[in-house]
Amino acid sequence: MGELEAVRVFLAVADKRGFAAAAAALGMTPSAATRAVAALEARLGVQLFIRTTRTVALTAAGALYAERVRPLTAGLARAIQETRETHGLVAGTLRIAAPLSLGLKVLPSVLTQFGLAHPSVRVALSLTDAFVDILDGGADLAIRVSGMPTDKSTIWRKLCPVPRLLVAAPSYLLGRGTPQSPDDLSEHELLAYGGEPAGEGWELRHGVERSLVRAAGRFRADSGDLLAELAVNGEGVALLPRFIVADALASRRLVPVLEAWRPEELWLTLYYPPYERLPLRVATFSDFFEIHVTQTHPL
Repeated sequence: MGELEAVRVFLAVADKRGFAAAAAALGMTPSAATRAVAALEARLGVQLFIRTTRTVALTAAGALYAERVRPLTAGLARAIQETRETHGLVAGTLRIAAPLSLGLKVLPSVLTQFGLAHPSVRVALSLTDAFVDILDGGADLAIRVSGMPTDKSTIWRKLCPVPRLLVAAPSYLLGRGTPQSPDDLSEHELLAYGGEPAGEGWELRHGVERSLVRAAGRFRADSGDLLAELAVNGEGVALLPRFIVADALASRRLVPVLEAWRPEELWLTLYYPPYERLPLRVATFSDFFEIHVTQTHPL
């Protein structure tokens, strides 16, 4: 193993505070990571880590070495990436944050096809319905299903509207009756998205008419998939993106409610840190994803 690779292993051990965790992050065995650091220590003639049965910590010399080499290795990684991009080579690790439901239902086919087209790109995907701050450095891009972007410190790219609709199980409507207007929803169990005690506000429009409904029933959750399953089980009416309930609608386990009334529009949007120029791997995936969700498999 070359000295540069050994330095990369050393920094990973320092960051992860352990050889096993560093080895897992780098895709190598713990014994290989241990040998790499030992060889680096031998070349430098100093001990870089204090090793105990419980922890691994930097020595004073190791902390100084880490401080000096970290910016050098980061700069070299950028130089390699920029050189590849200059020649049109899409490579490197792409860190994506996405909502859980979208990740489970839409991204598998996207990632499989993207991987076939760009085998030199590795994807690290984080799925969460919690807000992801793209500025904290944890992701190269974040996929969001939300209202109009308002953050002035990030770059965003609106891709397409995300259709939503009110749904309920036929068995639920048979027992409770089918709402004929938004006012009727006050007599129904409404499944709210999010964890706020006051529930969720549903803004519904029909032409120039507007109705605001407060969904504050027995169940609320921050998972669209869970709400969809509760609706299938006959627990109430839910307002959800079509891509989450498409299979249940096709099998008639769920049916639309108040189809003439349209909820507030949500958009599928890509958010980026304030890059001066999008890295090639980020720009390439963004184009690929947009084609998939707008042309190949529209939401």
